Amino acid sequence: MEAEGKQVSFRDVRAEPLSEAELAELYAEFGNRLVDRKTNDYRSLNIWLQNAEAEAQIAAQPKVMARPIIRDEETLYLGWDVEVEKALLA
Repeated sequence: MEAEGKQVSFRDVRAEPLSEAELAELYAEFGNRLVDRKTNDYRSLNIWLQNAEAEAQIAAQPKVMARPIIRDEETLYLGWDVEVEKALLA
């Protein structure tokens, strides 16, 4: 993306956790898709947390959050695929 002239910044949510407002915004946009249920980190959550809302899962274990989350001005994208690439690099 930088090669295409886009400014890129990275954030490690383990080192710099999301605020309640940021998490609420992401949850409102993506809902339960915000959690990557295929990871070992998700599988290591206790049953109560596995059945909880995505916000509670991420608050307890930030590594369960699906990545990347990309903000392009006011638009949010979850993951990286051909459609996201086209939208961002068009």
